[in-house]
Amino acid sequence: MTTAVHTDEAVETVRAAAAAGRRLLVLAGGSNVVIGDDGFDGEVLLLRTRGIEETGEDGSGVLVRVAAGESWDDFVSYAVTSGLSGVECLSGIPGAAGSTPIQNVGAYGQEVAHTIEAVHAYDRQAGEIRVMTPAECRFGYRTSVFKHDDRFLVTAVDFRLARSGESAPIRYAELARSLGAEAGDRVPLHQARETVLKLRAGKGMVLDPEDRDTWSVGSFFTNPVVDAAFFATLGEMPHWPGADGTVKIPAAWLIEHAGFPKGFAGDGVAISGKHTLALTNRGTGSTAALLDLARTIRDGVRSRFGVELHPEPVLVGCEL
Repeated sequence: MTTAVHTDEAVETVRAAAAAGRRLLVLAGGSNVVIGDDGFDGEVLLLRTRGIEETGEDGSGVLVRVAAGESWDDFVSYAVTSGLSGVECLSGIPGAAGSTPIQNVGAYGQEVAHTIEAVHAYDRQAGEIRVMTPAECRFGYRTSVFKHDDRFLVTAVDFRLARSGESAPIRYAELARSLGAEAGDRVPLHQARETVLKLRAGKGMVLDPEDRDTWSVGSFFTNPVVDAAFFATLGEMPHWPGADGTVKIPAAWLIEHAGFPKGFAGDGVAISGKHTLALTNRGTGSTAALLDLARTIRDGVRSRFGVELHPEPVLVGCEL
């Protein structure tokens, strides 16, 4: 295992592994990764680079460069404390900043794609660091050009944030209700962050070593996106408009109405008692047991609704 605290160390490790034909697994926070019970047969690179730097400001905002190994929530805290608006609703999400473009991390109405100006990445094919535009990153719902493809090693991310003490317009109905606000309203940055942290904690989405409901990779399934014609056959259920006329359906609603309530248990694993989308290790669970539970839920939703659920975390040495 190699721990890289500088970008050049990380890049050199990737180059050396490729030259030697060794398999390499890059981990930063590791909070969105499920690894098989047999482990990973290869070399592991732990990305521990650090740094948050304001690199420029103009009429459209402040550019902030964040090292890939920097704690994501530390960066959000920095932004809120510095009066920089645009990522406050992404408070409390575990993991590292460099992982966020890979997943196009999002919550409570914000996605990192909304504020990313560029992604710095080592291109294994070209053998050089590239500065990639949002269009080149091909951001989508919980995906990007980086996901499920080891061509790129993200080394830093540039965010364009607004110099403001107020949040971006609130887009998420649950958050608006908790704030006593209307959709589209702005609130003080610290209030948005504190409210999001409380909401996440209430759903077991802030790690607490004493609370097994928080022992998870967060939401295990993404919300399904279906075409409008198919959705019309499903009957009444919560939904949101998606891109290009599609419809997004809450996976949690599908899971619960397919007969899998909060607390539904497997062998040492269970659906969280606080959040239907979190599959948790109750202390004795294995990856095999976790995936068995996930398959049971996936197959049950497919049988009841004809809708396919897909995993959100990256699966290493295992499959659903």
